[in-house]
Amino acid sequence: MVTHLYPCIWFDNNAKEAVAFYQSVFRNTELLHETPVVSTLAIEGTKFMFMNGGNHYQPGPAVSYFVYCGSDEEIERLYKALSEDGTIMMPLGKYEWTSKYAFISDRFGVAWQLDIDPINSYQKIVPTLLFANEKMLQIKNAINFYSSVFPKPRLLLEAPYPQDSNLPEHTVLFAQFKLNDFIFNATSNDRGDAFDFTRGNFFMIECETQKEIDHYWDKLGENGHYDSCGWLADQYGVSWRIIPAILPQLMLDPDKMQQVTNVILSSQKIQIERLTGI
Repeated sequence: MVTHLYPCIWFDNNAKEAVAFYQSVFRNTELLHETPVVSTLAIEGTKFMFMNGGNHYQPGPAVSYFVYCGSDEEIERLYKALSEDGTIMMPLGKYEWTSKYAFISDRFGVAWQLDIDPINSYQKIVPTLLFANEKMLQIKNAINFYSSVFPKPRLLLEAPYPQDSNLPEHTVLFAQFKLNDFIFNATSNDRGDAFDFTRGNFFMIECETQKEIDHYWDKLGENGHYDSCGWLADQYGVSWRIIPAILPQLMLDPDKMQQVTNVILSSQKIQIERLTGI
């Protein structure tokens, strides 16, 4: 099973401005492709897609991007750049779990967690799922669920709440795991913040075959919610879009783009044979 998995962020028709901003902020970026609808940018080894979807959804802190900065100079630089015209949720400083950390939302509403510690991986930026309030006890179950769906799952780290936290024993505070060699973090809190998953942050799954599409569609959507154009929300509310791997290339062909768009708009689960016949 060959699966390409990466985060996508919904923008209010300003994805191009966001690309320029992140290119100015991060040292290592590569613009992979750009159309009027989507831009794909690699940032510090992590591929992102930015989509011009209008004002229907907005990114929010339930999905943030954890940057392992690796030095005092880098975390200070990123904190200054990303927080300008944004919102500081936890200011840069020392916390009980690290010597320097910050949690901020940038000018586009995209949430970032900055940590001075390095990571032993090419993937310096890790999508982080926040299970808040009534979902805070579900991290372990969620990781087990995703591990049953994706190939090559691996639990890298799991840290429970302290015993004096008045929570059920073994409630997970922080976890790090891999799905098909792609790293995710998961955290939890019960502070009452109105953080929940939306389509403002979603994850793209590119599939080589219809069998793969069917697998992810059926497994991830079970007990969740199916939508149009390849979108679904799983039982925890996390949004995914499942597409054929050939779709981005087809959308770059001006002679086929409108026909391809019409097929996608008329689909719920996407069928590869409807696209290959165009």
